[in-house]
Amino acid sequence: MDDSFDREKVVESMFDPITSSIISYLEDGEKECSFLAQETKISENEVLDRLSFLIEHEFVYKRPVNGKYFIKANSEKLNSVIENSENFENTISGLEKMDSYLN
Repeated sequence: MDDSFDREKVVESMFDPITSSIISYLEDGEKECSFLAQETKISENEVLDRLSFLIEHEFVYKRPVNGKYFIKANSEKLNSVIENSENFENTISGLEKMDSYLN
C-alpha cells in the first residue's frame, strides 16, 4: 500500500459523522452520488467535497457516467488503515477526548 497519504487525516475523515455515514452507505456496493446526497441531506457537491481526500488517495472511487457520479469504497484499503494498531489507538484516544468534551 502507498503510504504517501496522511493517515491521521484519513482516520479523521472516516470518523467525521457525515463522512462516516456516507461511507456506511457504500458498504454494500457502489452508489450514485445523488442517492448519497439525498440520504445524508447534503448537496452532491458537499458529498464529493467531504470525500475528496479519500478519493484523491483511492480510499473511495468516483466514476463518472453520463454526467452523474457513482461512488464506491475501497474497503480493503479503508480497513487496512483502521486495522493498523497505532491508528486504532489514536482513534480511540481521539474519541475519548471528544467524549470528555461532550460530557
